[in-house]
This record gives sequence, C-alpha cells and structure tokens, in this order.
Amino acid sequence: MKITKKTMMSKILQENADAAEILFETGMGCVGCSMAMQETLEDGCKAHGMSDKEISKLVEKLNRK
Repeated sequence: MKITKKTMMSKILQENADAAEILFETGMGCVGCSMAMQETLEDGCKAHGMSDKEISKLVEKLNRK
C-alpha cells in the first residue's frame, strides 16, 4: 500500500505493522486516539504542529517500511 498525506490514519495503522512505532517516534499517539481513525495523515500531523516538510519526510519513512 502506498501511503500519501491524504491516506486515512485508520488505513495506515491497519495496513502497516510498523506505522504505530513510527508515529510514536514523531510524537503522535495515534493508536490511542479515537479522532485519528477519522483523520488523514495530514490532518493528524497538522494537529500536532508539523510542517509540510516534516509531513513529507514522515510519508517517505512510512513508505520505506
């Protein structure tokens, strides 16, 4: 599965076994947040104050796993 910034957080967490660990490393506790299941990756990142550049790097990292 190719992850983009528009991919739903729920889909990322279901499809990518390493996603939770990667998200925790960036300060996002998405696994335990009910809102995350209704947001895109970009929405969650913006809510945590991440810049577009940081989001792009996170997308790249998620796609490497």
